[in-house]
Amino acid sequence: MTAIAVKLHKIHNDIRQAELDAQREESFVQLLAVSKTRPAEDIIEAYQAGQRQFGESYLQEALIKQKQLSCYQICWHFIGPIQSNKTRQIAAHFSWVHSVDRIKIAKRLSEQRPEKLPPLNICLQVNISNEQSKSGILLDELAQAVEQVSTLANLKLRGVMAIPQPATDYEQQCKPYRQLFQAVKQLNKPELTTFSFGMTGDLKGAIAEGATMVRVGTALFGARI
Repeated sequence: MTAIAVKLHKIHNDIRQAELDAQREESFVQLLAVSKTRPAEDIIEAYQAGQRQFGESYLQEALIKQKQLSCYQICWHFIGPIQSNKTRQIAAHFSWVHSVDRIKIAKRLSEQRPEKLPPLNICLQVNISNEQSKSGILLDELAQAVEQVSTLANLKLRGVMAIPQPATDYEQQCKPYRQLFQAVKQLNKPELTTFSFGMTGDLKGAIAEGATMVRVGTALFGARI
């Protein structure tokens, strides 16, 4: 086994243990391998070890890797900040977008999604910690945003994504995810089943509070290049 394959195996074990602790079924939580800044060779190693979903944050870098890896059956997720002038290429080259942080971006992605492709899966990014330095829809704006985005023809709203303020205390890691999970459930929208919660440092707490997809980069590929 390669070094990345060994790490991937450990992460899956950690996810399974967190699922058990949270009394969730096996494979309830999907792993999104965050491959931003990593070379194509690292992605191939993870792919050969069974990983199929990869997350990228930088559009031009991602497009290069997508071309290099076009022979692989990879599901590409865009997870980084979105500028208006990047929406056309994001809409054309990704299956998922987790970082839709305003209605304007959602409308552009819908308008620019190629007709030959299925609707683009998206998550609304929620600024759950109300940090001025972070983008995202505020919690009290979520219900209205869901209603607006749900009407866009070429998008499929799957759920929400959040990057809370970092915390080392377990309860403080759990609290924002719990708050957002409960807020989404109160909307009574059964189609909102994706909770893109948790990264390397708070994976256990995120799964305890309802995560269905965890975004892991450092624990899999090592420190960011």
